[in-house]
Amino acid sequence: MKDRVIFLGPDCWHEKSNPFFIEDKKLFPAWKDNAAKQGIFVKTGRWNIPGQPVAILVDYQGAYARKNELYGSLWQLYQVDSLHAYGDYDESAMFAYATAKVVESFYKFFLDDTKQVVFHANEWQTGFAALILQQLLPQVASVFTTHATCIGRSIAGNNKPLYDFLWAYNGDQMASELNMQSKHSIEKQTAHNVDCFTTVSDITAHECQELLDKPVDIVLPNGFENDFVPKGAAFTKKRKAARKRLLDIANALMGTDISDDALIVSTSGRYEFRNKGIDVFIEAMNRLNYDGNLKKDVVAFIEVPGWAGEPRKDLLGRLESGKHFDTPLETPMLTHWLNNMSDDNVMNLFRNLNIRNSHDDKVKIIFIPCYLIGDDGIVNLPYYDMVLGNDLCVYPSYYEPWGYTPLEATASRCLALRPTSLVSACGQMVSREEAAR
Repeated sequence: MKDRVIFLGPDCWHEKSNPFFIEDKKLFPAWKDNAAKQGIFVKTGRWNIPGQPVAILVDYQGAYARKNELYGSLWQLYQVDSLHAYGDYDESAMFAYATAKVVESFYKFFLDDTKQVVFHANEWQTGFAALILQQLLPQVASVFTTHATCIGRSIAGNNKPLYDFLWAYNGDQMASELNMQSKHSIEKQTAHNVDCFTTVSDITAHECQELLDKPVDIVLPNGFENDFVPKGAAFTKKRKAARKRLLDIANALMGTDISDDALIVSTSGRYEFRNKGIDVFIEAMNRLNYDGNLKKDVVAFIEVPGWAGEPRKDLLGRLESGKHFDTPLETPMLTHWLNNMSDDNVMNLFRNLNIRNSHDDKVKIIFIPCYLIGDDGIVNLPYYDMVLGNDLCVYPSYYEPWGYTPLEATASRCLALRPTSLVSACGQMVSREEAAR
C-alpha cells in the first residue's frame, strides 16, 4: 500500500522532540495551509518505525471549545451517553473529533467519490471519529477494531468471574454498576454503526457479542513483521549486552552475587494488576523461592509502567561507578521511585508476601515501573533490546490473553509461557492457583 496508508495520532509532544515522529514540513504543504485557514493544525511526516509510513499528528486542543456541542450531537444521532464521562474520556473525544475534521479536510482537498477510501478506528478512544465521519463523509467506509471491550476489562479487573458467566452478563447493566457508562456507550454505538466491526481473537469476538450485543464481522488476529529482531552476530551481541545490564542492575540494587547463568524471567504489559496476571506472577515467583528443588539463581523483572517518578539516584550512581557491590540499597526491588509508594499494587504485594530480595533468596524480583524506550535513566535500553536478555517471559493474563506481547517474546527467542485462568497451553481449563504453580 506504501504511502496510500496514512496514520493519524495526537500531537502530544508539541514543540518537544518526538523520537517516534520524523517531521517533514514539505509533505502536503498546500493542504496544510488550507487546513490552517479552517482552524485545523497538524504536523506531517513519517512514523519512525520500519517502513516509515506517512503520519499526521493532530493538534486537538481547539476542539474543547465545541465539546458540549459534540456530545449533544452524538447523543441525538447515536445515543452516545457522555453524561458520566471522566478521566481520559474528554481528551479521547477531542482528539477523535479533531481527527475527523482532519480527514474531512484532507479528503475534500485530495480525493473525491471515485476513490475507495477506508477510515480505520482502533479502540473506543477513536470511535467518536468513526461516528462523526459517518455524518461528514458517508462515502468513506468505516472499520472499527476493539482489541478488548472496556466493560469486559472492567468486569475482570473488579474481580468478577468474566468468562465463567459471560453468557449471563448484560453489558449496559454492568456499565452502570461499574461506572463505565460513557466509555461502554461510545464503544457499543461505534460497533453498531460502522460499516465493519472487527476484533483480534475468537475469545474477544464472543465477548463482543455478549457485552456489546453485536457480533463482529470478522476476526483479525494480532500479527507483526519480525524484522525488529536482530540476526546472527547482532542478536548475540545485543543479548549479551541486555543480560549484562539486567544483572548489573540486580547487583547494584541488592548487593548480591548473581551467577552469569542465572535464569532471567520477566513479565510485561499494561498495569492491570489482576487482568494481566501481575499478581499471579509475583505469587509464583515467591512460591518458587521456597521450592527446595530450585538449584539455579532466578532474577524476575516486572516491566510494567506505573506512576513512576524519577530514576533512583543512588542506583544510578552505583551503575555509573562500574563497581561490584556487596550491600543492598534501601528498597532493593525497585529501579525508579514511585509517586504512590504507599498504595502501589506491586509494592503492596511485595510487603504482604515479605519479599525483600534478601541475600539468601534464590529468587529475586525487581520492579521496573516505566516505559522502556531507551531513556528511562536506569535501564536505558528500548524494550525490544531488553527482552533479548530474558530466558523466559511469562504472561499469565486473566483477561485479553491473546495479545502480541508473547508473540514478540517468542520472536526474540525467549520461551514465552502464557498460562491463563481460561485456557492453558494444552487447551485445558485451569484455575488461577494452578496458573501460579
